[in-house]
Amino acid sequence: MAEWDEHTRVTPDGEGRFAAELTAGWSVGGGINGGYQLAVVGEAVRAALPAQAPDPLAVSAYYLSPGTAGPATVEVDVRRQGGRTATVAADLVQEGQTRIAVLATFGDLGHAADDVRTTAPPVELPPREECVSNKLAPEELRTIAPLMDRFEMLFDPATAGWAMGAPSGRGELAAWFRLVDDRDADPISLLMVADALPPVTFDLGLPGWAPTIELTVHVRARPAPGWLRVRHATRNVAGGMFEEDCEIWDSAGRLVAQSRQLARLPRG
Repeated sequence: MAEWDEHTRVTPDGEGRFAAELTAGWSVGGGINGGYQLAVVGEAVRAALPAQAPDPLAVSAYYLSPGTAGPATVEVDVRRQGGRTATVAADLVQEGQTRIAVLATFGDLGHAADDVRTTAPPVELPPREECVSNKLAPEELRTIAPLMDRFEMLFDPATAGWAMGAPSGRGELAAWFRLVDDRDADPISLLMVADALPPVTFDLGLPGWAPTIELTVHVRARPAPGWLRVRHATRNVAGGMFEEDCEIWDSAGRLVAQSRQLARLPRG
């Protein structure tokens, strides 16, 4: 079993309840990555639904308290089961506290697998051998962000100036992305990929943990095997918060997922 599948595994624990274990390897700055938590919820929702609705289509999550490594419960409430889609509410709970509250629509992306059309310009990245690997991060950073060992990111040098103390100020990050074990991405893992890169505020000269308030992900297609191309961008900082828009493109050149999140600015 690939590491990703082990870390997101859920088991039935009563009517509409699933047990999970949030893994310390997905920690960043003392908390558990929000996208990883959302993927765990996604696995529970998939397990609660019939086989004809295996894929997340639209998922919105509100982050109420920081997740911690250890046992968790996902409570799933199917609000509507239709012919092609199901709408579900789900909470990820630890020690009596709701970590994230989720409303999601699931369906079957296989119904129109080849119908992916967009006018959005694709993420253009240099060849991987010319990009900057997250494996080059200093040991002290890897210690406080062990999730960096869960995947490989190869940053476009044009958006990696923040790593050398020279952020561009444009508010954009772009990278090649793949999970460890050469495990190909699927629709559930895209929920994590949308929150995997460093906060886009790094490119604004504002490093540090940026707590997510709300994250919405739209999944458009099952990704083709191989590397993903991921871009994060922000256009607005106001009231101590910023938005972060993400696009995820697969190896076949398709826009397979988009997301927007609202997050607090890092405190430095």
